[in-house]
Amino acid sequence: MEKQMPIKTYLWIEDSKAGCVFWQRFMQQLCPEVVVESKKNCSELVRAVRSLGDSDNRYIIALDNSFDNLQSVMEQKLLKRYTEGQDNIFLMDVICFEYILLEFKDLIKWIYAAGDEFLVKRAKAVAAREKLVGSIASGHLDYKDMQEVVEYDRHLEGHNIEQLAARLLFDLTRNTGFEVSKGAIGECWIKSCCEWEGRQEDDICGLDGSRLAIFDKMKTVYEKTSIKAQFQKAGLEVVL
Repeated sequence: MEKQMPIKTYLWIEDSKAGCVFWQRFMQQLCPEVVVESKKNCSELVRAVRSLGDSDNRYIIALDNSFDNLQSVMEQKLLKRYTEGQDNIFLMDVICFEYILLEFKDLIKWIYAAGDEFLVKRAKAVAAREKLVGSIASGHLDYKDMQEVVEYDRHLEGHNIEQLAARLLFDLTRNTGFEVSKGAIGECWIKSCCEWEGRQEDDICGLDGSRLAIFDKMKTVYEKTSIKAQFQKAGLEVVL
């Protein structure tokens, strides 16, 4: 009798830099059995799904769903067409990697210590983030009409939600151990406290008094972002 191979679960992503590092570290901590594979960009991810002939293993697809980006909307439509009727493929509904961290409920509490001067210097960015995340969570997507967001981004009309999220996350985290840019993710996201090699004596964040292990960081991000709901819909069990 032929031995049946165990079913594998794959997470396919489009990110190749900061997002890829995050997803690899995140899954390593919470779902080590899941194989994370980067397809380098949106087009290659869509192409990989289109040509997927495997009906035995499970696939979770994380393609940016930037709702006001025409290219992203078209790629989402293609994915839905290619996966229609396939029970082993689940499409995650996430705006982008940067938005996941932007919506993280403890973001401001983690990156800034109490009384941090950045809370004053970056007050417009903090206010824009709070208003944007709250509005999208409630289903109101007309963020370009929000006073706080307009005051933060003078060139808002030329940006889509993915571009705004990336810029806002960078502005909030820059010059901290949590800095996230298109090319890199801060060590404080992907390492235990405090293993940041470049840390200076005055680099004090909100976690300074409650040092967290990397597992606890990833667990908190899971529980306080939309990742939890998306994984539950995909039937992916996370043992905490």
